Amino acid sequence: MKMLFMLRDPFIKAEPKFLDDMRTLGEVKIILTDQGMEKEELKREVADVDVIVVAVVKIDKEIIDAAPNLNYIMKFGSGYDNIDHLYAREKGIPVTNIPGQNTEAVADHAFGLMIAASRHITQKNEEMKAGHWENTMGYEIFKKRIGIIGFGNIGKALARRASGFNMKINTYGNHKDYEAAEKLQVNFVELDELLSTSDVIVICTNLNEKTLKMINKDTLCMMKPTAILINISRGGLVDEDALIEALKKGQISAAGLDVFADEPTKSELAKLPNVIATPHIGAATYEAVDRMGERAFENLKRFAAGQELENLVN
Repeated sequence: MKMLFMLRDPFIKAEPKFLDDMRTLGEVKIILTDQGMEKEELKREVADVDVIVVAVVKIDKEIIDAAPNLNYIMKFGSGYDNIDHLYAREKGIPVTNIPGQNTEAVADHAFGLMIAASRHITQKNEEMKAGHWENTMGYEIFKKRIGIIGFGNIGKALARRASGFNMKINTYGNHKDYEAAEKLQVNFVELDELLSTSDVIVICTNLNEKTLKMINKDTLCMMKPTAILINISRGGLVDEDALIEALKKGQISAAGLDVFADEPTKSELAKLPNVIATPHIGAATYEAVDRMGERAFENLKRFAAGQELENLVN
């Protein structure tokens, strides 16, 4: 079995044990993907592989057709919008993901972005390193209202953290876990109410046709001028041009972004002074990679043995 791993650079540099485990199942080829990859190069790389394990690289119809031996695609993470899983199903190729294993890492990162944006931490750090000392006023997170778009695993993890800050918690989304909401003192509201009343808005929902650019010129106008927007899900959920305009005009106070429409991003958005930008590192913790690696190894063992796969998405 020939396996191609296209993972984020820090996942590989963390020297995870699971790669040694994978080599017990067959040949392992590794490609670092943080700097992107041209499609023609990707076609050449997949030409002779049986299995693709992928983080964020787009696996579309063209790439699937370029891999005649391909029998299995695994998403190394939860969201699988970068994989054409419907076409893979037409070709008889199973696609699985690894849900829930990076939840705590991503929720931690969201709160880091939130606090950094509210208190200008990264900007002040840069100024200090340049020898400049100047006070800047910020906002407290304590007892503020947080609006969480999406109440899946990450949304619930955010709510647990928000409760420690005595925050009022609203959420919006199709998935309504009333038992968890009651336990965490979370209120389900419509999107308009969430946007207009929240001091911090965190996007942690899936990207699909209905949610594409759900944060746009119209929805940004609903937010408070002091609001902070955090996106730790997918860049396509936000109309980046509209967000740039809103941030420049002061329609909202700041943004903390770990994801962008195109990655690596060349957007002006990442360079704005009231934006905290990170290169899609929400899941990049040693603990999360270890957990995902264990689940990946278990499913690849099942595949090699001809057994039923866990977490099929197609």
